[in-house]
Amino acid sequence: MARPRTTNPRDLRKSNRATALTAVYFDGPMSRQGIADAAGVSPATVSNLVTELLEQGAIVESGAQESAGGRPRALLRMNPDYGFVVGVDVGETAVLVEIFDLEMKVRASHSATPESPGLDAAETVEQILDGLDRVIAESGVDPALILGVGVGVPGLVEHGSDAAVYAQTLGWDGVPIGALLRKGTDLPLVIDNGATAFGQAEKWFGAGRGAEDAVIVLLGTGTGVSIFTDGEPYRGASSSAGEWGHTTVVVDGRLCRCGASGCLEAYVGGRAIVDRYDQLRRRPPASTGGDLVDRMTGIAHAGPADRSATKVMSETATYLGAGIADLINLFNPERIVVGGWVAQLLGAELLAAARDVASRHALRMPFRDVAIVAAELGRDAVALGAATLPMSRFLASGAEHPPR
Repeated sequence: MARPRTTNPRDLRKSNRATALTAVYFDGPMSRQGIADAAGVSPATVSNLVTELLEQGAIVESGAQESAGGRPRALLRMNPDYGFVVGVDVGETAVLVEIFDLEMKVRASHSATPESPGLDAAETVEQILDGLDRVIAESGVDPALILGVGVGVPGLVEHGSDAAVYAQTLGWDGVPIGALLRKGTDLPLVIDNGATAFGQAEKWFGAGRGAEDAVIVLLGTGTGVSIFTDGEPYRGASSSAGEWGHTTVVVDGRLCRCGASGCLEAYVGGRAIVDRYDQLRRRPPASTGGDLVDRMTGIAHAGPADRSATKVMSETATYLGAGIADLINLFNPERIVVGGWVAQLLGAELLAAARDVASRHALRMPFRDVAIVAAELGRDAVALGAATLPMSRFLASGAEHPPR
């Protein structure tokens, strides 16, 4: 997390609080000296900051650390019950709502399957609000202690008061998700692309941790990436960077759900993989999100006797590997993390085959320096990542804005 620029004593105090709180959050329990080293400030400044944060209740003491020749040093960590955050994963196969404490432990979870074909905006908003009510009730959390609700959505997000979502694959053209949700809740909202949320989860807690230059790949019903340079997310001029699934891999190739032809998503997205298999097997396409997951599971578990599954898996690995090679050549990352429900189901075999293809298409020098690894956080990583959106704001504020 970048340290904010400071212009006056108040800004400097806020910056120091934010840096100290962030250090405790990611690396705690830690001593006051450890916080001083991480924040780059004097022990006296840290003493004042820690006193404030302890009195506020944002951090708590957690044991002690032996010191050479002196008294044991008290260790400090985030107070998990100081506040709570909610993460929402708006997926085409399910809408998942989870509430977390400040150590990002799940306190309650609710999942709903979309009933409408595709993803209907009105139904999605209803399912999010219903899920929010359910997890608050189940967890017993006081709504006044909720710092915010992060929502990961498919498509591009125009950040503003309405948080308009543009998802061509779903027919969403400026759907004001933020405004619609505010009709049913007064909790603070942070809305962003689902791949971006997934990437932040893996960068904070998973396979991307410690990598300054990384690309996190999300393979779901659609596809996308989250790009990190010098440890910070790269968003582009209008926050649409990362639409890797809509880069062209075959000129005039298969029709993509976005309306263009030859997009990578038309070859490696979950819907595209299952559709291709269904075409080879001459059966009607999957009609629901649950049906899509079931069919993908069947492809993943099919043996070599299923020639259609073997062919589809080989094609998917080829195009995925070519797409990964493009990421290597374009961004020169030190690490590429591949995850999402499709990647989880198709497993290590797909990743190994894609890595082999990438080695033949990427430039040798940047390929030599990149690690291509599987994601670590599982199928609720988008919800976790969405919850980090309000958490990130809380850390950046230095806990100056306590729960209501």
